[in-house]
Amino acid sequence: MNSKTNVYHVAYYTADKSISIFFWGCNFSCTGCISKLDLFDYHLKDTDKKSKKVVFLDYQEVIKRVEKLEPKRVVFRGWEPSLDPDLPKLAESFHDELKTWNLLTTNGFIIPSLNDMDEIEISIKAYSDDIHRDYTGKSNKRILDNFTNVYEMDVKLRAETILIPNYINHQEIGKIARFISKVDPAIPLRIDGYVPIPGTPWRSPTHEEMDMAVDETRKYLEDVSYLDGNVSFKGEVMEIV
Repeated sequence: MNSKTNVYHVAYYTADKSISIFFWGCNFSCTGCISKLDLFDYHLKDTDKKSKKVVFLDYQEVIKRVEKLEPKRVVFRGWEPSLDPDLPKLAESFHDELKTWNLLTTNGFIIPSLNDMDEIEISIKAYSDDIHRDYTGKSNKRILDNFTNVYEMDVKLRAETILIPNYINHQEIGKIARFISKVDPAIPLRIDGYVPIPGTPWRSPTHEEMDMAVDETRKYLEDVSYLDGNVSFKGEVMEIV
């Protein structure tokens, strides 16, 4: 009998035939974690999620649910995928059997086997260690070291961070961009606007604040993008699990 994986939710995007696989559990305790607001894909209708329960799948169940959709791209996402020992095996199966492009999104504290990952996105919450510790409960030293080490591997690397006004502000994100530029200024960076979580003291950034962060990072990096919650979405999102 197969043991359960950490996979509890799978969503399919019709626009680009991609799959998002959600893994339970995290080694960080981020104060503003979006998963505290929504456990499931945020593109799904709230009415579809009200009665939805968390159910963990075993390895074969994940493969069976995904393979019939013949996806072109698979995104392994959080909470934190790297904690699941079955992650490398799942990525290998999708590579070998479905010929997918595999993307791992991770906080970078643990780097699993990347043999069957085509791309990795590492989230750097803050460059200043005191801010990183305050927000996540962990030092960022290991993450910054891992980011540099992954760059030396045969896998495409990108970065992500979050803009929180009066906390992780445009100056702090500029420090992240400067660090990345010392590895390679061509590494893409995406800045996500903070979505308020009940019980936290922060608000969403304004358009002007997002522009300031983008302008600051473009002093150092060639490829900067952002998400502020107002991006139009193409196609349909289907709940698979």
